Amino acid sequence: MKFKGQTNYDHKGTKPKKGVLLINLGTPDEPTPKALRRYLKEFLSDHRVVEIPRLIWMAILHLFILPLRPKNSAKLYASVWTDEGSPLMAITQKQTHKLQKNLNEQYGEDQIPVVMGMRYGNPSIKKALAELADKNVRDITVLPLYPQYCAATTGSTFDAITKELTNYRWVPSLRFINGYHQSSAYIEAISQTIRDYIKESGMPERLIFSYHGTPKRYLEQGDPYFCFCMQTTRLVTESLQLDELSIITSFQSRFGKAEWLQPYTEEKLKSLPNEGVKHVAVICPGFSSDCLETIEEIEVENKEYFIEAGGEQYDYIPCLNDSDDHIKMMRELIVD
Repeated sequence: MKFKGQTNYDHKGTKPKKGVLLINLGTPDEPTPKALRRYLKEFLSDHRVVEIPRLIWMAILHLFILPLRPKNSAKLYASVWTDEGSPLMAITQKQTHKLQKNLNEQYGEDQIPVVMGMRYGNPSIKKALAELADKNVRDITVLPLYPQYCAATTGSTFDAITKELTNYRWVPSLRFINGYHQSSAYIEAISQTIRDYIKESGMPERLIFSYHGTPKRYLEQGDPYFCFCMQTTRLVTESLQLDELSIITSFQSRFGKAEWLQPYTEEKLKSLPNEGVKHVAVICPGFSSDCLETIEEIEVENKEYFIEAGGEQYDYIPCLNDSDDHIKMMRELIVD
């Protein structure tokens, strides 16, 4: 095995730097079936994402999912694509630039380089780590942009980073932030977006906290994600001093026939009008950036379910994205 060595290191006294690696889930390079097939193959081949025996799952993936799903997924991505690319890519780039500017103001120009990488797709974690090495970064703080730890997201990110570093001759120091759902700055940032919404639109009859779902068996086997989502809802509810009866925690984006975490967001939205609830607002605190799952699924598709069932007002509260409060939270996590 040939290791990657840093041959341009200045041994005469140039001080190595600390740096930051922001990681998000990823996105296809373009909204085409070919690009989606490549992206989905990488994503769905991750053993952390799909915990089905490999031979069985690989047969399902290559015989049924990859030949059929990319075409439909490409259409959905095309519906949210922007001139800057996918929303997730554009927003993560803005977050990176704003965080870099923030750290520059505190520590000096490019003294703490900030680089972004994607767990799946481009820019890859491999490329991001190489970029930090080129900037003489020997101490890396990794911030996966998933507030609530989950093996399929945060755990998978750790796998990918450490796997790549096994190829390095000189392994850098590594500080890995494996979640921040109880961070006071995060809770305050989520709370403030809700305050701003209520000030403008009034308090809805139900405020729905919708998180990305996982198979229920992951919880039963010890994944803390469900508990962390429930804690997030509770902490924000307490921060805002809201009536617990007006709050719902639900889970979206289920896939396949297995039972996932419940209640399901879409089913809850379909049932609420029959219970006399006509005005709801939905927020997705598990997403650091608006993306296909929030824009197309929550803002568009789930709104249709609610209105068709007899609802009258449906509002989506955007993610923290590149808001000042969100960047402040990232800086506090990193500095701490």
